[in-house]
Amino acid sequence: MWVRILGNSSGGPFQGRHYSAQWVHNQRDYFLVDCGEGTQEQLYRYQLPVDRVNQIFITHLHGDHVFGLFGLLTSYSLKGRQRPIQLYSPPGLSAFIQDVARHCGIRFSFPMEFIEVGDERPEKVFESETLEVSTVPLRHGTCCVGWLFREKPRPLNIRPESIEQYGLTFEQIRAVKAGADLTLPDGRVVANGALTLPPKPLLSYAYCSDTAPSEAVAEAVCGVSLLYHEATFTDEHIEEAAAALHSTARQAAEVARTAQAGKLLLGHFSGRYADTEQHVRQAREVFPNVEAAVEGVEYAVGEPTEAV
Repeated sequence: MWVRILGNSSGGPFQGRHYSAQWVHNQRDYFLVDCGEGTQEQLYRYQLPVDRVNQIFITHLHGDHVFGLFGLLTSYSLKGRQRPIQLYSPPGLSAFIQDVARHCGIRFSFPMEFIEVGDERPEKVFESETLEVSTVPLRHGTCCVGWLFREKPRPLNIRPESIEQYGLTFEQIRAVKAGADLTLPDGRVVANGALTLPPKPLLSYAYCSDTAPSEAVAEAVCGVSLLYHEATFTDEHIEEAAAALHSTARQAAEVARTAQAGKLLLGHFSGRYADTEQHVRQAREVFPNVEAAVEGVEYAVGEPTEAV
């Protein structure tokens, strides 16, 4: 699973940053998460396969997270898209899109399904063959949810030497990978553990922006491999953070520590900060495995990161 940061700014396109948007994908699925103004430009800048997106996940309806969506949907229509698209968000997105379309005289060429979610409790809202997506209740000035992407459990890995040693058929291999023991023709039973290797640990990614620090967030993302948590402010602006229902970098790190996250990415930076060195320094006093998310970088969930 990989995450590409398209936009990392809070409130405006300041300090060269863009409005909130992320590209999340694995080997089969491609998702857009939030769609602030300018997201289309970023998608094409990084040559991402935008036409392969079938699900878009919106955290809330503040403009810096959603004002790029109508333009993207219009572009799909101008290209003659026929395939349906699902849009997950708190209530109100359907009315917003349909009202703008009516005033602009736009008729979309493809069906849209609007799936409304709430912020009271975590809820699984989507699943594919390989992963599932759930909401994360956030604390903000409007109905707001984060998004948790988790890989589904994989089957056990068969030991290659076991296939030849016991002459396993396809049906036996499938049963063993599902957890069954092997019964030999002479009645002996070979324990499953002697035939298989455990699968790789399941990966997960959580996107949490915008929110005040919350125990509910830490609980919902407990054990997450990679946590993106807003860090709009640093310590000296903690009162402003509280008033706006945002978080400081240190508070984001406290959430990551409580959640026992594998790694923390800080983001959603206020335009008052020319750089993010102070954010990282304050967060590392609480949670060592942290860095500031950088636009354009693709992060491998559960693995070392590198620029692409």
